Amino acid sequence: MTDHPNVALFHRTFAAFTAGDMEALAELFHPDVVWHNPGQSPLAGEFHGREAAFAAFQKEFQLSGGTYRPQLHDVLANDKHTVALLHATASRDGKELDMDYVIVFHIRDGRITEGWDLWSDQQAYDEFWS
Repeated sequence: MTDHPNVALFHRTFAAFTAGDMEALAELFHPDVVWHNPGQSPLAGEFHGREAAFAAFQKEFQLSGGTYRPQLHDVLANDKHTVALLHATASRDGKELDMDYVIVFHIRDGRITEGWDLWSDQQAYDEFWS
């Protein structure tokens, strides 16, 4: 059994994100992507367009002093969606983030058109970044 093509798309996205390769990431995200990051932290919001979404991603690395580290557990995909199970660690101002989360992508024509970060403990996540 072979993986769905959107599993490969997620793996390329994850590799580009963790390497900070914004050029490669731009090929995978639709220019009009909408990114949703719930909660009340400085990272929370709805970001419209690739530039706004990428600025939000970069803020994670800036606020954590480059310590933000996502780790991939598994990816599930069909023709319209990709769901990835991950774990992240980071350090910030004497606080530690060590938490599971899920990323959900809507995909159309081989590009990410919408995405959500969903954290296992939103309150603790918000406190870490605040």
